Amino acid sequence: MTDRKRGFFGWTWFVMWRFLLLLALLLLLLRFVPPPTTSFMLQSDYPVSQHWVSIDELPAHMPLAVVAAEDQLFPEHFGVDINSITKALNQYDGGEGLRGASTITQQTAKNLLLWPGRNFVRKGLEAMLAVSLEAIWGKKRILEVYLNVAEFGKGIYGVEAASQHYFNKSARYLSNNEAARLAVLLPSPRNRNPNNLTPYLRQRVAWGEKQMRQLGSGYLKPILTN
Repeated sequence: MTDRKRGFFGWTWFVMWRFLLLLALLLLLLRFVPPPTTSFMLQSDYPVSQHWVSIDELPAHMPLAVVAAEDQLFPEHFGVDINSITKALNQYDGGEGLRGASTITQQTAKNLLLWPGRNFVRKGLEAMLAVSLEAIWGKKRILEVYLNVAEFGKGIYGVEAASQHYFNKSARYLSNNEAARLAVLLPSPRNRNPNNLTPYLRQRVAWGEKQMRQLGSGYLKPILTN
């Protein structure tokens, strides 16, 4: 029995460390090469539109808009926000269901390699991958990939495809307001349109622009100039 257990655990470890090595090599490759697709794109129910754009070619207020709207602590955390996770777990214990509490790094990991839905298994994998991305990619690359793979509408992935679809121009020429209007789509991209916002979402855009001003144009400069 002991030999059988040792064989099982030995085989499990044999498979696991090779999987982790392959994953690390994949992430290292994607540190330099634009992902040709993502897990979410492959699972899309709609034709996919996505065009890669370097973060260096985007106006500085585009990444600032998504950070202001989605994850203002992005420059400071190591991939996960412990306080947000604790709050989400407390809400879950209170019967409110498992909420997001995902950083931009976690959302990038999820979009790239995981699947939709909310459960502890996926959230655990998401957190593990987020920490790995922080270690292998760094903040600038994470933000660049997020801006290029996040969903902004039915089958619309990345700010370049979104800008061309909604505003008929490249994301390189987005205004502050247009960037904030795209950022407000992120929590529910398939049900929102930046050209037809509800009063509530217009308030969220105004809030987002206020947050961008408060954070300041140089808030992400230490990241983007690395």
